Amino acid sequence: MNAKQLLFSLVCLLASFAVTAQDDPSKRPSPPAQAKATVGGKTITINYSQPAVKGREVWGKLVPYDKVWRTGANETTTIEFSDDVTLEGKPVAKGRYALFTIPTEKDWTIIINKGIKWGAFTYKQDEDVLRVNVPSKKSAQFAERMTIGVSPQGVVSISWADKQADFTVK
Repeated sequence: MNAKQLLFSLVCLLASFAVTAQDDPSKRPSPPAQAKATVGGKTITINYSQPAVKGREVWGKLVPYDKVWRTGANETTTIEFSDDVTLEGKPVAKGRYALFTIPTEKDWTIIINKGIKWGAFTYKQDEDVLRVNVPSKKSAQFAERMTIGVSPQGVVSISWADKQADFTVK
């Protein structure tokens, strides 16, 4: 192998590392995250991506009020129930669903939807399984990255910037 071939091989190897690094979801500006808890013997799993505030005005600007939001970044946020559950007292069958929200200044509409696609661009209301309204509130502390948590009591909390919305799954 001459020097030219060696150099070409080295460049190809380095390029493949760069491409692989870009494909690594943990290296994205909005990395993937998971919230998971077992509540009353039923497992709730939420997979989402965590956008960051980065000095931007989030509510009413970056995330418009009164519009369907994918509740995160990148791929559609999903919520999965290992068994039939109730969400805010309304029944939801065992399965994996898209989790969308419609934030407003005072409350959020939580949407469980059958359509798991990229973002909210292809959202169809006729695929909704459930919609419930819950109040939003000022969060106890500022969240630079959007975070979803599930407590052992089944309270799902979505926090980002200075807002928080909670709903209960049993």
